[in-house]
Amino acid sequence: MSHILHLDSSPRGRRSISRTLSKEFVSSWIQQHPKNTLTYRDIGQQPVPPIDESWIAAAFNKSETLPAELAGALHISDELIAELLQAERYVFGIPMYNFSVPANFKAYIDQIVRINRTFTPAWEGLLTDKKMLIISTRGSSYASDSDLASYDFQEPYLRTVFGLIGVSDMTFIYAENLNEGEDAREQSLAKARDLIQQTIATW
Repeated sequence: MSHILHLDSSPRGRRSISRTLSKEFVSSWIQQHPKNTLTYRDIGQQPVPPIDESWIAAAFNKSETLPAELAGALHISDELIAELLQAERYVFGIPMYNFSVPANFKAYIDQIVRINRTFTPAWEGLLTDKKMLIISTRGSSYASDSDLASYDFQEPYLRTVFGLIGVSDMTFIYAENLNEGEDAREQSLAKARDLIQQTIATW
């Protein structure tokens, strides 16, 4: 039995394709694995705050207890990290914005990448034996053989930052060419849905 953390980062509601696809994956997965449990977090509609000076002071405080003025600075970070630690599998819907991740997802990353909680001072990740699926939507194609391949700062960044905290088993499913006309859009969505079903069978 596994526990899944399902996270959406698109600020769009029902018009969001990344939300639609991540929900389809999780719904199909739970249908086939009914004993699995689930935590859902929506940072697109309910964004986490960016880190601030109090957060930094608290995160790097070396005393046994935090000063009173910093006591609540890490509350959200602790909550988000607890969700990551509890789950064995992650399903994240992350659209590409300006060749990378949305600002709200960067804020999430800054909250969870925390020394002595998710990685050690020696840069050893503490989130081991986890599986991550990222479903990303993109207006064009950034495949390795495309003219825009060098503009993809999303996948390399996600592999690097989650690799730092110990997540190395990462799968990416892309719905691309969503701004390249109706035919290209429908072909890409069909391909993404096929990959979702293939991933459910092997993940």
